[in-house]
Amino acid sequence: MTPSEARDIADAGFSHIAGDAELVSALLAQSGTDVAGLRRMAGRPEFAQFVLDFLLEQDQRVLDFAADAGIQPQRVLMARAVLGGGDPW
Repeated sequence: MTPSEARDIADAGFSHIAGDAELVSALLAQSGTDVAGLRRMAGRPEFAQFVLDFLLEQDQRVLDFAADAGIQPQRVLMARAVLGGGDPW
């Protein structure tokens, strides 16, 4: 998997989160910011890692996202590993 593919998975993950009010609330709570702050965070390179970490926190989140995106759940973990920056969970 290339870094570009990993970022594409993270972008798809963020779109998946954005489509679910419960996930948006949980992401906002975890980020400690509001919607405007989250938008500012989205412009930072590490935001893709944050999104993937959020999804990987709960098996059901990963499974739901992977099903929605039409990818194998393992690809989410692979994407996180490719993006680096620390422990993927």
